[in-house]
Amino acid sequence: MDEYLETVEGEKDDHDLCLFALSTCAWCRKARNFLDENKLHYRYVYVDLLEGESQKKVFEEVSKYNPRRTFPTLVVDGGEVIAGFNEDKYREALL
Repeated sequence: MDEYLETVEGEKDDHDLCLFALSTCAWCRKARNFLDENKLHYRYVYVDLLEGESQKKVFEEVSKYNPRRTFPTLVVDGGEVIAGFNEDKYREALL
């Protein structure tokens, strides 16, 4: 799974953050903007830019955390999942 993730170096690395997103999704852009503006260290993947087996593997991973497979899906510390972008939930969990 790690081979598909891009890393964004941030000043704050209090949490292990993994964002599953779509490159064309406005809510996914809002999620990335929030993480960037708050200088958070995170990993992400644009699922729609993957192909074939790679995309299938990542969709299976998303399904483990978010069975509805909606985007963005943010996994915090390998357990807590925030499906969709909700700034209040992001603030509460991350700041």
